[in-house]
Amino acid sequence: MKKIEAIIKPHKFDEVQEALRTAGVHGMTVTEVKGFGRQRGHTEIYRGSEYTVDFLPKTKIEVLTSDEQASSIVETIVKAASTGKVGDGKISVYNVEEVVRIRTSERGVEAL
Repeated sequence: MKKIEAIIKPHKFDEVQEALRTAGVHGMTVTEVKGFGRQRGHTEIYRGSEYTVDFLPKTKIEVLTSDEQASSIVETIVKAASTGKVGDGKISVYNVEEVVRIRTSERGVEAL
């Protein structure tokens, strides 16, 4: 099993969510996060004063899936989240040893 973690621009979330639903993803965890990568934040002017925004708002999506579906889910996220500009985000894929559904005690792929 795999855990796919995608950090994307917040305004792309609806597109990514719809694409994942179309691809057959039944569940995901979504978190509002802040961070920066190569773009290193930016400067803004508020009430005449300039200040630096180091951490930009992002959306983190976590999906658990079978090994067989992982690459297609990653490609789905890339297509839906890409703007072609700096700051589009990152996707990480992790191995998952075990998943247990608490309600039914199902384990492994059946618990997804």
